[in-house]
Amino acid sequence: MRLQQLRYAIAVAEEGSINAAAHRLFVSQSSLSVAVRDLEQEMGIRIFARTTRGVSVTSDGAEFLSYARQVLEQADLLESRYQGEKGKTRRRLAVSSQHYAFVVNAFSRFVRECDDGSPCELTLRETRTAEIISDVAAFRADLGILYLGTSNERALSRRLDEADLGFYLLFRARPHVFVHEGHPLAALGRAVRVQDLAPWPRYTFEQGLESSLYFSEEPLAALPHDRQIVVSDRATMTTLLRDYDGFLVSTGVRSDEMFTGIVSLPLETDEVMNVGYVVHAERRLSGLARSYLDCLLQTVRDFGDESVVLASR
Repeated sequence: MRLQQLRYAIAVAEEGSINAAAHRLFVSQSSLSVAVRDLEQEMGIRIFARTTRGVSVTSDGAEFLSYARQVLEQADLLESRYQGEKGKTRRRLAVSSQHYAFVVNAFSRFVRECDDGSPCELTLRETRTAEIISDVAAFRADLGILYLGTSNERALSRRLDEADLGFYLLFRARPHVFVHEGHPLAALGRAVRVQDLAPWPRYTFEQGLESSLYFSEEPLAALPHDRQIVVSDRATMTTLLRDYDGFLVSTGVRSDEMFTGIVSLPLETDEVMNVGYVVHAERRLSGLARSYLDCLLQTVRDFGDESVVLASR
């Protein structure tokens, strides 16, 4: 199986005709037909049903072509990563993170500061804890941002070791409770206690098939609650915090988007949030990665409260 054969098969599927695909690809119809037939024989399936009016994709072919597109996408990424453009190497940085507003704020700052006109590809993916580990382990991300705490450190550290990832502390923070400005918890005039949270709905970020207390993005995940609202994206979380009487437990480090209508209240607990980045043991941080981490730490300095303790770098 060759990449060229996969490209031929996808073109035939898109055109619905071997003749039209051959014209598009600037190859002879006979060469394309032979390449596709050889591919079918090698794979042991019929990718196309042939009629006098053209070709149609079989059910086996539809599944095969979906995999073929993924293979070609990865091949194109591999080629573009190492090929360079106009004598310049394209700089790349991919960050995979839990849902923290300050991570996004820092990424925005980083994009502005590194805009020197040179070719680059910068990616930020907010996702689940298990997928952060998977992204960095598979080199889809250069670094991941997540937290370790009293309740999850042992289990997550074992998972990181299994994936050959190292964890490096950025800062420690005391857990805080995010609520809207008019929430009864905001009127307490003191730090929030765990028992104060019981009457209110708890917001959490969805963790998919690997959902467990150890993969939760929020401290004190084991606390029982009659009402729990689970969302998958930060925009929905911010809207809920502003419009409804629920709460989110997080670091307390806000960004500018969370200063309107939302307050951060310290939570009385022995739990500590150790927020850091993970990298693969076989990968050294690039200059872009270090620049992003500098922006991240500066953002934490700008928006963190007195409970935030930055790690020395």
